[in-house]
Amino acid sequence: MIDKKNQTSSVKTYVKPSDKEIKKMLTPLQYKVTQHEGTERPFDNEYWDNKEEGIYVDIVTGEPLFSSTHKYRSGTGWPSFTQPINEGYITTKTDYLLVYPRTEVRSRFADSHLGHVFKDGPAPTGLRYCMNSAAMRFVPYDKMKEEGYEEYLYLFES
Repeated sequence: MIDKKNQTSSVKTYVKPSDKEIKKMLTPLQYKVTQHEGTERPFDNEYWDNKEEGIYVDIVTGEPLFSSTHKYRSGTGWPSFTQPINEGYITTKTDYLLVYPRTEVRSRFADSHLGHVFKDGPAPTGLRYCMNSAAMRFVPYDKMKEEGYEEYLYLFES
């Protein structure tokens, strides 16, 4: 079952910087992934095997996206999650970049390409949000309050 706090958390507004500013702040790979629907290499990216507690935010705007509490080892080589922290920060659309249609996942305000969601994930949702590390920044649990993400500390309560 999806965490109901996920469904009711408020959504703050984030502002996407200009393309010129985005190019300055991102690496070429991060820019390619987020702005041009690129994909990083499996098993050769920053967060595929990260086991630290914390949240993953959009690399462009800081929108809160995923939590380590919903992360699991999918065997794909990319960070995978069963659900987003707050669905208000995620948008989806069908893409046809391969032979078959897939559901692309984007951040709401930055409109960053994050990855794709598939229906082959584990319980409780049956979903696999397969994300690109290059599209996200990890905020460790002990830095969440300091960086303004204290409303998501509940995810780590026993």
